[in-house]
Amino acid sequence: MTVSGVGANSFAQFGGESSNPPLPPGEGRGEGYLEISIAEQRLRLLHGGAVLADYPVSTAKNGPGQLKGSECTPTGWHRIRAKIGGDALINSVFVGRRATGEIYTPQLAAEQPQRDWILSRILWLGGLEPGKNRYGNVDSTWRYIYIHGCPDESMTGEPASHGCIRMRNADVIALFDAVQAGCRVLIHE
Repeated sequence: MTVSGVGANSFAQFGGESSNPPLPPGEGRGEGYLEISIAEQRLRLLHGGAVLADYPVSTAKNGPGQLKGSECTPTGWHRIRAKIGGDALINSVFVGRRATGEIYTPQLAAEQPQRDWILSRILWLGGLEPGKNRYGNVDSTWRYIYIHGCPDESMTGEPASHGCIRMRNADVIALFDAVQAGCRVLIHE
């Protein structure tokens, strides 16, 4: 993770001179938000044009996409609909958004090599753009798209997930503690 002050405008691709991207209809400014860049494999916590935190992530191996079953990372505006695992130990294993009581270790991974590890914390995302990432077969909530911890050794800077946004465990815990349910999230290519 890096922490910095006001940096270069990371939203130049959205047009205009503002350091803030377009908001979904009915949204106000004034609160921070998360920006996830699929191209850069980075997640940034932003507030008032300042980058408060910057983390490496791993998005979908299949790239960006909206459809249920695609195993792609959805784009557009989202909100954190739920924060799960606030009291869990680092490397706690989750299945179906519930802690299993297991703690991830390399030995456990060797015993279950095909398992998709969801560790430490979950930030469950819900889409804000009807027809793009909300409702029907594109609904990010019912695609179970999360920001979550994963085995630290699997964070290689490459897209590798099944659609979620993976983070190192210490990073996802720090982010979890820094944001509230309802925080806006912009995922873009």
